[in-house]
Amino acid sequence: MEHHGLSTTMRRILLLINCLILAVGICGGPLMMRLYFVEGGSRVWFSSWLQTAGWPFTLIPLAVLYFYRRNTEGSNVKFYFITPRIFIASFVIGVVTGVDDFLYSWGGSKLPVSTSSLLLAAQLAFTAIGAFFIVKLKFTPYSINAVVLLTVGAVLLAALYGVILPCIELIYLKAKQAITATLVLEIQMVMCFAATAFCTIGMIANNDFQAISREAKQFNLGEARYYTVIIWTTIIWQCFFVGVIGVIYCSSSLMSGVMIAVLLPVTEVLAVVFFRENFSGEKGLALFLSLWGFVSYFYGEFRQTKKQKNKSPKNEMTTMHTESV
Repeated sequence: MEHHGLSTTMRRILLLINCLILAVGICGGPLMMRLYFVEGGSRVWFSSWLQTAGWPFTLIPLAVLYFYRRNTEGSNVKFYFITPRIFIASFVIGVVTGVDDFLYSWGGSKLPVSTSSLLLAAQLAFTAIGAFFIVKLKFTPYSINAVVLLTVGAVLLAALYGVILPCIELIYLKAKQAITATLVLEIQMVMCFAATAFCTIGMIANNDFQAISREAKQFNLGEARYYTVIIWTTIIWQCFFVGVIGVIYCSSSLMSGVMIAVLLPVTEVLAVVFFRENFSGEKGLALFLSLWGFVSYFYGEFRQTKKQKNKSPKNEMTTMHTESV
């Protein structure tokens, strides 16, 4: 995957930033969705729609990047980088994401946050399988151990989104052009637009648009706070999608899946704090396995990085020089 103009240090900084953005989305998104349902919301299609309806916010960083390129490269810079081929692939993945959003919202309307977040984390196993077959990802004993532990910790498997993540990585690999921050944001925007369009059709069929004002008046926290919850839900879920594809851009789909699974303990604790949910022994065991998997994965990454450094041309030349002396 070609990262245009990115040094290793800059890529690590971007990875950290995207991990933080993903953390906001994965921890806050399920909580906001549950708040909507607990306080009187009942429209599953509308809740699904909110998960990607924040896609216009992506235009802000895209505009900033465009004007930055104009100032540094002149007025002849391209306004966009996405090609028709990448657009179509992103749109198709976006529609599948819309289906996944509906299934997740439907589960979220019936289950506590601490249970539904387990389902979200469980897609890691399918992300790993998809990454192996789709982008030929190589596994280490540590990454395999992490996948197994995190999957057992989540219990149930969310296969659909686990396939989406490697497909995004495959778009990057097959793009036949430099993968810039602008292109990554464009792919994310197209995906979220397609998912929103899919959910919009569902909302129209279910008469959700007509029900919003009525639902707002009956909301337990009041009409004003209903719309506040709606707005923040779209913003926080957008952080999730930006973070996911950002982590894939800076690392891999498996890393993105691991981050989703690893952030499960934070979501669990927040659910107990804000919604007074029961924290059973089974959930405690799931958290333990998740943390164990987290340590296993990053220890494996550390070992792999150290091994690659030892095999670098500079070290090999030093070894040859020492042997010749």
